[in-house]
Amino acid sequence: MRLMEAHGLPATPQNFALWYAYASKSDPRLAKVLDGLLARPELLVASTLSELHEQFVGQQQRDLALFEAGHDLTGMLDDVLSAVSQANDDAELFSTALAEGAGSLAGLTDPKAIGRVVKALAENTQQMIKQNAALQEKLEVSSQEVATLKESLVDVQKEAMTDGLTGIANRKCFDLTLRQEIESATKSPAPLCLILTDIDHFKRFNDTHGHQTGDQVLRFVATMLQRTVKAVDTAARYGGEEFAVILPNTELDAAFALAESVRSMVAGKHLRKKQTGADIGNITLSLGVSKYRSGEPIAALVKRADDGLYQAKRSGRNRAIAETELDAVAD
Repeated sequence: MRLMEAHGLPATPQNFALWYAYASKSDPRLAKVLDGLLARPELLVASTLSELHEQFVGQQQRDLALFEAGHDLTGMLDDVLSAVSQANDDAELFSTALAEGAGSLAGLTDPKAIGRVVKALAENTQQMIKQNAALQEKLEVSSQEVATLKESLVDVQKEAMTDGLTGIANRKCFDLTLRQEIESATKSPAPLCLILTDIDHFKRFNDTHGHQTGDQVLRFVATMLQRTVKAVDTAARYGGEEFAVILPNTELDAAFALAESVRSMVAGKHLRKKQTGADIGNITLSLGVSKYRSGEPIAALVKRADDGLYQAKRSGRNRAIAETELDAVAD
């Protein structure tokens, strides 16, 4: 806590977990990275700390959750297999009892003797019914436990693919989704576009207004992206103050129009500090837009969007540049 207070860092659960891991020296790699940042306090910004939490703390928590889920699942499977094995043994005994009873009945004529055999068969049958009912109950309980465990695993998987600060897709999810969408685009003639965007002068804004306000701005941009994209699109935090949008079944002109819409909406919002209501002005975005070309590597698609983004920066910021404009510049 003293380290957080000394550097003006908000006491969020995410920050507390990160600095607790640092103080406990549980991960030498994290200690080395944070030692470097402590030597240069100006780099201790919210976006960097969020990424460090995701890399060093969040992953450990997910690994532990997966280990515990796997352990629980193994235990449940062992119980079910044991119950099924016992049921098989009971079924064999019942089958043997039926065969012996049938053999005994074949040679009997005395009603009392026949009654005793029938009574024994009835008792065996009742016992088998009880055992089957117990097995059914065990399987139902196990089914409910497996369903609960499945929900837990889905939650862990969702968390692994979600940016902890903004609540949208993280870089891992972006990389996976982009590969999947390119595979789909390769198999069909459907277009695929990519937008990369960066918050203009974010470091200066963060230094001026503080880390908590910087976090507020990152969440605001993420919300604007989520409100704009379609259900099949993927808005993701690409890293730091940079975001990305994957647009399947979208032509370049439509992708550029979307980029312009996001840019205009963000620039048109007058922001205030959440805690105090103090005016913090406007923020703007620079954006680059590219379209997938059949057979090209992923890096080429990303590079054109990135080149567009930095062309927008060089051209004065608060603008979107499509890859066709890059071609015009190159020519």
